Amino acid sequence: MKNQHIVSAVILIAVVLWMVVPQSAEVPADDTTVSASTVMVVPEGQSPGENPGTFIVRAARISSEIYGQKIRVRGRTQAYRHVQVRAEEGGRVVGDPIQRGARVNEGDLLCELAVDNRQSNLQEALSRQEQAEFEYAASVDLQDRGLQSDVVVAQLKAALASSKAAVSRAELALEKIKIVAPFDGIVETRDVEIGDLLNVGAVCASVLDDSPMLLVGLVPEHDIGSLSVGAEVSAELLSGELVSGVVSYLSRAADAVSRSYRIEVEVDPSFENIREGITAEIMVNSADIVAHMIPSSALTLDDSGLIGVKTIGPGNIIEFHNVNIIGDNTNALNPGVWVTGLNGTVNLVTLGQEVVFPGQQVESNFDWSR
Repeated sequence: MKNQHIVSAVILIAVVLWMVVPQSAEVPADDTTVSASTVMVVPEGQSPGENPGTFIVRAARISSEIYGQKIRVRGRTQAYRHVQVRAEEGGRVVGDPIQRGARVNEGDLLCELAVDNRQSNLQEALSRQEQAEFEYAASVDLQDRGLQSDVVVAQLKAALASSKAAVSRAELALEKIKIVAPFDGIVETRDVEIGDLLNVGAVCASVLDDSPMLLVGLVPEHDIGSLSVGAEVSAELLSGELVSGVVSYLSRAADAVSRSYRIEVEVDPSFENIREGITAEIMVNSADIVAHMIPSSALTLDDSGLIGVKTIGPGNIIEFHNVNIIGDNTNALNPGVWVTGLNGTVNLVTLGQEVVFPGQQVESNFDWSR
């Protein structure tokens, strides 16, 4: 029994000593230190070479440029003016009215009404005017000889003026039987046919003036201050047609519901046969600012989630700069985005920006960037 206790005590002491006494680690036969991999910056398009221990980061030298900032407006095409031409005299339509779609000049006949008794009314008015002129002349002669009172002469003078007015009304009524185009344009609708009876105020036809055609839209209140009348505009119609023009009108009062301001653009006359009511994407030049155009792939996020880019600063130190995107370049040969927040010419990290971090030093002689 005592022997068992002694064996147990010996085993316990051995275990404690094994746990307390530090064990010597095996030392590798070849004691070498693993060096940290280096980061090499090379320009875009250049071969990085073959070095498995080197991380390759690509960069490009980007200079500032003048960027014409544009305001994007959703709008539509609209005719310069579109009016319904109405009858000023009542009567029956004679002759064939103008056809829909016909192009007319100012003064061209749209609809013609029957003369009816208008010519007779004119002849009657002319006869009364002739009589009034004779009576007035005779009364003036008698007045000169002291045989006619001033009251009678005044009455006959008023009768003469009234007869002349009646002639003018009869002539005007005869002129208004011909309903003519008020301006150059296209006949959009024709509301009557031969034999129809037109009342005063009834529509004969509508004329659309498409020269120039307008682009209209609503500009948000935070953008209206940067726009001005005369600013150049480019637009793409839903049909795919590209047009240009200038701002001709900016409203002074905001829409009560949307709090936006109406804008009107006169399309250059060289763009013909544009239809009214087509949706358009309008780009209005607002201001020239200094910016950088960079590849969209160069954008990255910092630890706070802010968008920016990484550049190589003095001493080959990586720097992070927050930027604001103000536009894009859709040119297929040179795509990219316009940003502000960078100063002068920078060495922009375009590929591998996730490998490097702000404050890190990289290797580059920058001969290619000068």
